[in-house]
Amino acid sequence: MHPLHLFTHCPRCGSPLFIDNDEKSRRCGACGFVYYLNPAAAVVAIITNARGEWLVCRRDREPARGTLDLPGGFIDRFETAEQGLAREVLEETGLTVTRAHYLFSLPNVYPYSGFEVHTLDFFFRVEVEGGGELHPTAADDAAEVFFVAPSALRPEDFGLDSIRRGVAMAVGMNV
Repeated sequence: MHPLHLFTHCPRCGSPLFIDNDEKSRRCGACGFVYYLNPAAAVVAIITNARGEWLVCRRDREPARGTLDLPGGFIDRFETAEQGLAREVLEETGLTVTRAHYLFSLPNVYPYSGFEVHTLDFFFRVEVEGGGELHPTAADDAAEVFFVAPSALRPEDFGLDSIRRGVAMAVGMNV
């Protein structure tokens, strides 16, 4: 089901005359309001230690609970991508971001509570306080955090599609 079809009434006036306008929007036949389904912004951190190993998380929540992930998450309203990245890394690992280098972005569909959230995931190479001697601690929605050698990273072990694709791309770029 297209996510827009979950919206059956106009969010402005409550009219049930809320119909497809085109493939990415719905229009209210009563008040004329048009709602566009745009992607939510999310950030992903690639953090390495002095040995070049990647910091990975094990997901503690659905979707994809128990699979591998990289630190990151949704950007909050009024945050820049860099602010959201720093907040998410701190929340999930206890590490403080000192520098973020943008790498690339990937579209994704994030299943949440029976709803498909379309996202645009921004991948960053991240430096944190402590340099290469990092002591992360799992928190928030990370069940555990640990380091993995780039040669041992298997994209299929990551539960979210954009993360799988991003890991494969970043390993290929020797990030």
